[in-house]
Amino acid sequence: MEISKTAILDKTHYGLRIYSHVLRQYYPGQTVLSLSGRDCQPTKNPFNDDKPTLKIQIVNNCAEHYDLENSISKGDAFDFAALHYKLQGDELCQKLNEELYLRIGKQKGFYNENIIAPVAPQPQLVKVPIPAFSYFKAPVTNTVPFKEINLLQVYHLLKGNQFAQCTSTLRSITDKQEARKYKASVFDYVTFSGTFSKRNDKSLLRHSGLITIDFDHIGNVSELKDRLLKDEYFETELLFVSPSGDGLKWVIPIDLTKAKHHDYFKAIANYIKHTYQLEVDQSGKDVSRACFLAEDAGAFINPKYL
Repeated sequence: MEISKTAILDKTHYGLRIYSHVLRQYYPGQTVLSLSGRDCQPTKNPFNDDKPTLKIQIVNNCAEHYDLENSISKGDAFDFAALHYKLQGDELCQKLNEELYLRIGKQKGFYNENIIAPVAPQPQLVKVPIPAFSYFKAPVTNTVPFKEINLLQVYHLLKGNQFAQCTSTLRSITDKQEARKYKASVFDYVTFSGTFSKRNDKSLLRHSGLITIDFDHIGNVSELKDRLLKDEYFETELLFVSPSGDGLKWVIPIDLTKAKHHDYFKAIANYIKHTYQLEVDQSGKDVSRACFLAEDAGAFINPKYL
């Protein structure tokens, strides 16, 4: 299937996300773009000895660039991406669709496979509501929430240092029973599916529209992570490695107007069994399911929240 440049621009804020994605390959962990109105401040150009000579601006609903020293030709986001990927035309568009997880051409819904994708509106900055839920302090026997937290805040916690020490310690414990005890007593946790007055299904105050799928004891975590991010039915909201290091926590959206939480879980578990030949942790069927948080520098969050 051919992917149009217009479709990509509609999902990448005029193409600015293309520039930022490419630049992050050369400058990981750095602020690569600083937006002011419709223009960006001059930033490092990996194709000009890392000099801060790259100027990016939005012209006619498309991000374009030029170099202050004319080290590269003037062009748009696709021309810049082509310098990095060494691809052109549809091959380049397919690569960007995959690398940026744009999911163009994958608009099928899990409960309704024949949804016709709406015509994309003109690109504009929209504040995306961020799902919120309850956060609990360790130990897991503590069922009274400490505070409400949202998905983006959890993402930053996962990538930060708050859980680094306990994650490292847990993974050094070889006795499985001791490891379980340590995790239960030391790790903070959240209930991704909702906000609660107390951690039990009957005390749900508000459902978040999220469900957590837990994969345990996976042989190749990075391979499964990549496959889940490309799943044709479910858009990944958050994905991170479990405290043990050999599993994944996959947080995906569900539409409660189409099915109940536990019905979704059963359908998703069946889908995963047939698609990935994997069994999932059955505790995910509980709305109040506790999910421990661990340090994961490679945690993924849906780019729409960034």
